[in-house]
Amino acid sequence: MLEFIQTLKQRYHAVLSRVDVKHPRWHEYQRRIEQLIYAEAFIRKGEVLDQEASFPLQIAVIGPTQAGKSSVVNTLLGRDLAGVSPLAGYTVHPQGFCNQHSIADCKGLQYYFGRFQQLSVEQLSAQRYDCYSLAENNASSALLPPCVLWDTPDFDSIDAADYREGVIRTIALADIIILVVSKEKYADQSVWEMMKTIEAFAQPTLICLNKLTPDSEAFIIPSLQEKWLQTRQDVFPQLIPLHFDKHKGSPAWPADQTQALMDCQQQVARNKHALQCHQLLCRFWDDWLEPVRAEINAAEQWRHMVDQCIAQALEEYQRDYLNHPHYYDTFQDALVELLNLLEIPGLSRVLGTTRRIVTWPVRQLINLGRKNTLDGVSHEVTLLEQLATHVLIQLSEKILEKVETDTLNREWWQDAASVLRQQKNKLQGRFAQEAEKYHEQFQQDVEQTAKRLYRELEQHPMLLNTLRTTRATTDATALAAAIYGGGIGLHDLVLTPAMLSITSLLAESAVSSFMSKQEAELKRHQLKTVKQRLFEDQLQHALNVIPQQLPVEKRFNISAQQLKQAEDQLNEKRNGLRIL
Repeated sequence: MLEFIQTLKQRYHAVLSRVDVKHPRWHEYQRRIEQLIYAEAFIRKGEVLDQEASFPLQIAVIGPTQAGKSSVVNTLLGRDLAGVSPLAGYTVHPQGFCNQHSIADCKGLQYYFGRFQQLSVEQLSAQRYDCYSLAENNASSALLPPCVLWDTPDFDSIDAADYREGVIRTIALADIIILVVSKEKYADQSVWEMMKTIEAFAQPTLICLNKLTPDSEAFIIPSLQEKWLQTRQDVFPQLIPLHFDKHKGSPAWPADQTQALMDCQQQVARNKHALQCHQLLCRFWDDWLEPVRAEINAAEQWRHMVDQCIAQALEEYQRDYLNHPHYYDTFQDALVELLNLLEIPGLSRVLGTTRRIVTWPVRQLINLGRKNTLDGVSHEVTLLEQLATHVLIQLSEKILEKVETDTLNREWWQDAASVLRQQKNKLQGRFAQEAEKYHEQFQQDVEQTAKRLYRELEQHPMLLNTLRTTRATTDATALAAAIYGGGIGLHDLVLTPAMLSITSLLAESAVSSFMSKQEAELKRHQLKTVKQRLFEDQLQHALNVIPQQLPVEKRFNISAQQLKQAEDQLNEKRNGLRIL
């Protein structure tokens, strides 16, 4: 699951980098990236907890700019370890302070923070944000249990976008959250957006209301409580009012609240981390995957459109060629081949020699006609090329409709239309070449049909002899007609006396049923061959890969299979099993 969340986050980053900040989805995608960083960090925390049973308690102090977070950290530590400045945005790195722990106890942090580098406080630089620091607190704190206390950057200033990831990772790491707000900042929208986002972590929380004055406490606390109840579903947490101690120059922790963080520690339930992680993923899952599902759906619609257009083309091929009484000539070609097999044994050599001499002009014209047919002049090849062109035109029209109606995927369809335009001529050319090859090579199947007819005739000697006699007696008339006409092609040969006589005899003979079956079988085989070789392997395959050829940098490019695997894994974790 971690790998999928990281992949999804990377894809959001890539897509967002191509989107103008004024785009209506820019802020939405930015918010989802932050949520994915939370999820990635929370899953990593679970892995650290699995590997290190004694991993120190983690407490994060968070809040808006100039709320006094660093001052509260120093108050809790009992030492001034966190840098304090009146300037907004002074703290820009997560800074951890080990209380009653050594830095060596925190070796799991480097894996948790990933690409962030652990440095000392002195090494931190405002020019680099992908780092954090750890330091040991050698003083004794009466307010803290053994833990790592984190001072965090603000999350609401203009510059916070640069170092926000460090804030998010620290918040997701925390077992306990201390929210520090001042009387000027407690109502800020950014505060409550943050608290709403992290609600799924179920972290015990303290609210420190800082910079209070005696006259402000009475009305601020009820207002703060109302804000919490409007934002979150859990119980309003314990609130610590902090007044400024002029003598110490820092917030004064109330004497009756010294056990507040120890009490929060009792509420920490690390054994429920996997369940909380699953709840977090389920909460945001549909939002995160919305553009991914939209892309997958667009690709599925595309394949469905291609399938529809191919199916329609095949129906038209059957109607306008295979089942057309005037244009279907393939079986007639098989009968022509049968004529060549009806030579009378013993006389075939004499007749063949005579025929070669007498019919040389005719044979030249026949060969020329056949060559032209094989070169694509035949009605079948012409029709196939027209159907392929029509498929591409139909798809172009359907894409334009999608551009107008599918607002979520408009850019996807626009890119698909562009790729189709670029490849149209190439697809047509390849289809035409393959159609010619098919037509030429299918003549072998025609010859096999003729041989099957001849073998069947051999089972009926009387009929075979009658056909041979008819062939011999009508040859002269057929040849004379051919010579007189100045040439002969397949359609002309069908009308010659030899062909008419043989066709009539076959139709009225005992093999008529077999002949009909052979014709039907030839049509089925021809349809299957055209469907698979031309429309499926050639045209449909080329069209189905168009979604994979769209500009990668603008797509999430997560397949339906990848999404299904992730969702199957998510569904397996509904009981919070620790294998996320």
